[in-house]
Parts: sequence; structure tokens; C-alpha cells
Amino acid sequence: MATSGNFYSTHVGEHPGEPNLADPELVADPYGGYGRLREQAPVLRARYLDGAPIWLVTRLDEVRTVLSDPRFVNDPSVLADAPPTASRRAFVEGMGIPEDLAPYLFGTILDLDAPDHTRLRKLVSRTFTVRRVGELRPRVEEITERLLDELPARAEDGVVDLVECFGYPLPITVICELVGVPEEDRPRWREWGRQLVPPDPATLGSILRAMVDHIADLIKRRRSQPASDLLTGLIRTHDEDGDRLSDTEMIAMVLTLVVAGHETTTHLISNGVAALLTHPVQLELLRSDPSLLPGAVHELMRWCGPVHATRLRYATEDVEVGGVTVHRGDAVQPVLVSANYDPRHTPEPERLDLTRRPAGRGESHVGFGYGIHYCLGAALARQEGEVAFGALLRRYPDLSLAVPAEELEWLPIPANRRLARLPVRLGG
Repeated sequence: MATSGNFYSTHVGEHPGEPNLADPELVADPYGGYGRLREQAPVLRARYLDGAPIWLVTRLDEVRTVLSDPRFVNDPSVLADAPPTASRRAFVEGMGIPEDLAPYLFGTILDLDAPDHTRLRKLVSRTFTVRRVGELRPRVEEITERLLDELPARAEDGVVDLVECFGYPLPITVICELVGVPEEDRPRWREWGRQLVPPDPATLGSILRAMVDHIADLIKRRRSQPASDLLTGLIRTHDEDGDRLSDTEMIAMVLTLVVAGHETTTHLISNGVAALLTHPVQLELLRSDPSLLPGAVHELMRWCGPVHATRLRYATEDVEVGGVTVHRGDAVQPVLVSANYDPRHTPEPERLDLTRRPAGRGESHVGFGYGIHYCLGAALARQEGEVAFGALLRRYPDLSLAVPAEELEWLPIPANRRLARLPVRLGG
């Protein structure tokens, strides 16, 4: 499938024999490329985007081990005496991010470890409980139906881009309503999210500054006009017990929830629709039996989920993983896509099968992560996927790709799988 130029490849080829996450083979064909690495070894030497040495962890058992073992941490600052690896400071400097904005990128719930991660997660977890998400379902269905109503008018020569007209607006609307971003502000959030991936060093600093300033203004407005949303709850927690949630943490939390809360779901929906339209047997199976939708979302997340690797983890002591000794201070990259295709756990992993069910309790894939950093919004993302796939197939039974599958354009972003656009014909 086609990809455009890749600006991440600066350090590719500097260390022959050690794959770099930006290797063209891995970016263009992550399933085959990481699959070959997985069959070489469960843990092997590689290079991060900045050329720093890392360990790739490729098999499901070992990925789960790293993601659940407290000896592997997200925040490398606890290892001040260890050799620096894949420095976040280097990223900040290389991307032109002002120093005062760095905490909003790297001091978030995604980067922290216990007990700070636990403290922050408790503050927002009640918003994403299965019960709370279930109460949101009628609103998610209402938003979905409205977007589907608008698709014919958005088509040009009978073709509509589902990424732009459906994949993006559904989750950004839902997460903004949940968090408390006013409707008039949502278009700019959508544009900011689009500009952040992939990041452009020429604009990243100014975009981040605009987002932080906007959230600070939104917090000021919410203090004078409280509402029944997550932001009001965070403000109340901050004002009643400032030691539990700092100003920086509150802004970083909103930034993380809105961006992470719509970007991944956008591409789960878009990737999933593309997968269904290129697998007619599975498509017809789902159309004929909507009860398969919950399991189908899990299988699509395993088979074509948008996030292929987690944030780096750092060993706080020497740890043996997959027969390899990972030394204190070493950076470790769990690879979700190769773990999700591990034939030791998933029979015929290359085959899309919407009837798959986990062999035991819990999920058979790590598309939503694992351990304490398991995706906070997983239940919401699954629900949005169920509603989106079900309603789209019901409303447009003759939906089809408007271009051959091999001409779909995939963004050349390492460790991600995202369509630039998804042109379809609605039919009928």
C-alpha cells in the first residue's frame, strides 16, 4: 500500500543489523516486518527514532511481562545515575519545543509511574467506567446517526472520505462533550490533533502553546460557569485539595484526554472499515449478525489497530526477559503489533476472523495496552467502534471502496497505522 515521504528516517542505516523503528520496511509493512523480527527472538537489539539503542520486545508473553512488571518504568528521570537512552530532552530540543511546555508532553498520566500515575488515574477513572460509558451510548448513537445523515451531502462525484467525514468527527465530538470542551471550540481541537501526528518541528511548539493557553482559558471559564463534565470535576478536585492536582497536571490531563481520546479511536474506526470492505465474507457475516459487534471490535483492534508500539519503558534494575538480560537504564520498546500476531497465542493470526473469542478471561490481544497503563478510554473506544460499524453497515449496505485497496494511502508514521483518507462510495 502506498505511503508518502518519511521525515523520521534521519538515523536509519546508522547501525547495520539493528532495525530502527523508522526503517522503511517496518513503516510500510509493520505486520510482515515486525513478524520476521518476532520469529528471530522475543527480545532483540534495535534503535529508536533518535538512533539510541533499545530492546525490541516482540512476543505476547514478553510484552505482557514488560508492561506489567514494576521494574520497568515510563519515567526515566528516576534513573538519573544510569546512562541516558532515547532522551526525552533530546526530543524536546529536536522538535523545537520550549522548555516550559515540556511538562505538558512528558508529565502526563501516560508517562508517570505509581504512585503519581495511580493518583491521577483515580481522578478520572470514574468517568470511564463501563456503567458511565454505557450511559453515554444513546448520545454516541445520536451523534453517529447525524454524521451518517450528512455523508451524501459531503460526497464529491459520489465519493466521500470516511476519515474526514466520519472517523474524525465522531470521537472528537464524544470526548469533547465528556471532558467539557464547548462545541464552538471543537474544530480547532480537531485541527490541532491532525497537526500533531506526525509532528512538524517548525510548528509543534506554537501548536502546543496554543493548546495549553486554550485549556487554561477554558479552566477559567469553567470556574465561573461549572457544568456536569470532567473538567468541572477536575477543577473542583484542584480547588478543594490543591496537593492532589496541580495546575500543570490539570492542563496536561485535559490535553491528553482530548487528543488521545479521539485520535486512536478515529483510526480504529477508519482502519476497521477498510478491513471490512476488503474482507467481504467477514463484512457479510457482521451485517447478518450484529451480535458479533463487540467481539468484532476486539478482532479489528488486534488485526489493524492504529497503535503498534507503546511508550518506551526503562529497566530500574537488571531483569531477564525472553532469555536476555536487560540492564538497569536500558530502554525497552514493547511492540504491540507483533504481539497481537504472535502465532503462539493466536492461530492463523494473519486471518481476520470476527468470530474469534479469547481462550480465557480477559482480552487475547494488547491493542489497548496491558498493566497499569491499560487504555483508560478502552471501554469508550470499544463502544464507539460498535456503534460506528453497526450503524454504518446498516445505513449504507452497498458501501464500497472507491479505489483499489493497494492504492489506499497509509501515513508513514513509525509504530502507527493510520490512513490519510478512506475514499468510499455509499451506494444506493
